[in-house]
Amino acid sequence: MLGLELPDTVLILDDGLARRVAESLELRFTGTLGLLLDAKRLELIPAVSPLLDQLQELRFRLAPHTRRAVLELAGEPTTNATPWSRPIIRGNEG
Repeated sequence: MLGLELPDTVLILDDGLARRVAESLELRFTGTLGLLLDAKRLELIPAVSPLLDQLQELRFRLAPHTRRAVLELAGEPTTNATPWSRPIIRGNEG
């Protein structure tokens, strides 16, 4: 495992089990969303929102409250509804 071999490595982990294992081994890690926030902070990307949209189109699971929190941390508007942030209403369509 690269994280064990190189002491200054930061792993990118989104899986809960992988994060728990990394934490138990005292390895440094971040997730995809943390990586996007760091990229925005370092001005490597202009905005997080379009990338969140692309990730969700690729079926990256992101709860609406998590999306809002990430956008708030990025200093971006959270009011624009996307297909993933609108509630899904099931029932009679007509």
